Amino acid sequence: MKHIDIASVLQDKTLLGSEVTVCGWVRTARDSAAVAFLELTDGTSFLRLQAVVDKAKLSLDPECTKCGASVAVKGTVVKAFKGEGAELNAAEVTLLGKCPGDFPIQKKRTTLDFLRTIPHLRLRTNTFSAVFRVRSVAAQAIHRYFHEHRFYYMHTPLITASDCEGAGEMFRVTTQPWDAKYESETAYYKDDFFGVKAGLSVSGQLEGEVAAMALGRIYTFGPSFRAENSNTTRHLAEFWHVEPEIAFAELPEVMEVAEDMIKSVVRAVLAECPAEMDFFDRFMEQGLKAKLANIVENKFAVLEYTHAIELLKKADVKFQFPVEWGCDLQTEHEKYITEQVYKKPVFVVNYPKEIKSFYMKQNPDGKTVAATDLLVPGIGEIIGGSEREADPDKLLAAMQARNMDLAAYEQYLDLRKFGTAPHGGFGLGFDRFVMYVTGMENIRDVVLFPRTVKNIM
Repeated sequence: MKHIDIASVLQDKTLLGSEVTVCGWVRTARDSAAVAFLELTDGTSFLRLQAVVDKAKLSLDPECTKCGASVAVKGTVVKAFKGEGAELNAAEVTLLGKCPGDFPIQKKRTTLDFLRTIPHLRLRTNTFSAVFRVRSVAAQAIHRYFHEHRFYYMHTPLITASDCEGAGEMFRVTTQPWDAKYESETAYYKDDFFGVKAGLSVSGQLEGEVAAMALGRIYTFGPSFRAENSNTTRHLAEFWHVEPEIAFAELPEVMEVAEDMIKSVVRAVLAECPAEMDFFDRFMEQGLKAKLANIVENKFAVLEYTHAIELLKKADVKFQFPVEWGCDLQTEHEKYITEQVYKKPVFVVNYPKEIKSFYMKQNPDGKTVAATDLLVPGIGEIIGGSEREADPDKLLAAMQARNMDLAAYEQYLDLRKFGTAPHGGFGLGFDRFVMYVTGMENIRDVVLFPRTVKNIM
């Protein structure tokens, strides 16, 4: 159906006085004996277009006033009665799709908890239409940032035989029947599709390093999968992952790219989604825009892990998880550091090697690795990165200490054999980043269909 976007009608002042046709869904309607007002949205704009129907001139089907109904409206664009926008004096209203009275998007029922039970309809609310417009703008800004900085976009495999993190939290990929009976694990996998144990990738990093060792700077942006039994507001079984890898880079340069990228994307969201950000600032997190402006305008803090432990030990706070050197920082620790102490994003650097992955560069002290986590207020960790171990002997020793299957990492070891070079990278949890810039408190509310423990709606 030939029509014009509602965003164009609202924004393009040259359309004033023109006759146009718009299509959309009725968000609200006010109907009287003489005049009806239909507020329409087609998804192109957070703001709605009001269509004014003079019932003395136009017979209006009552179904066109039902919340959720889809309609086509032909009319003349005029200046809005209130404000600086535009509205439509309707000459013709056509019903495209009825919506019955049991449409579940009703004011009295639209809590976030309730809306999670109807993920197929919740995007029709202000909150979720705003979330996913911001998500789209942020994704485009990430691609734009890396393209402008000469990073090549790589598509790494989603099915793999190696566990990048070594944590054993992979989803298994198999074509074997559920009741397959074999005398050994080896025999079972030999008859499987790939002939070996395979799973969904937890990260594209290892393959990304392969590309970086030839192209210099690359990034991946796609889904990762982790079978982690974490039923929290920050964890998903399927999440979107941004992973750049940079050849000839040490940890400070990795952190510099991470900070610059975050600031660039935040600027884009603030510039391109003003109405959405006003909404989030008002209803989701008061002061959100000021918080994001503070990010753009100020340097991120850098904190040694050892100093972070000392800071937490001195804190006049009773933490649920005890703090000792060698422990992994918990969400409560991360929030204290970012929200109570620094009040801005913080890079924590040089973690104990025992709590980090095998591929991270070992520092000269023999106790820590050149790793960093970027912690942000309200969320905690959104980026994990490191300089990668380029020394083949040290990498091999780290893998042997973890009893890893070296045969599964032969190609990865070859990178250190043939022209090894310092390099590093990081992973950004994109869904957590969207939470941060929108003020949404649950990761399930920034993903179209969230995959979590016992949930695959």
